[in-house]
Amino acid sequence: MESLNEYFSECGECDTYPILQYHFEAFHENVMNLAETFSNDELFEKNVYKWVGGSTLGSYFISVASSHYDWAIKKLKAHIKNCKNI
Repeated sequence: MESLNEYFSECGECDTYPILQYHFEAFHENVMNLAETFSNDELFEKNVYKWVGGSTLGSYFISVASSHYDWAIKKLKAHIKNCKNI
């Protein structure tokens, strides 16, 4: 799966907003599908995964995904603004 970062970095003016939005929504669906592969215990019990640093995997999903979505939405808005100025 190509990351949303990679796709947005590679796309140019030729990509329309609906195409970019499609990729954003597809990425979200992939994240949700990945989250669903874990049990509630795996997602919300502390110390199940040491690499999340004492947090829970569910909190990690929420934090990382929301930050990434915020970034992606800003990129989409900038694309719309740029297209209007062309």
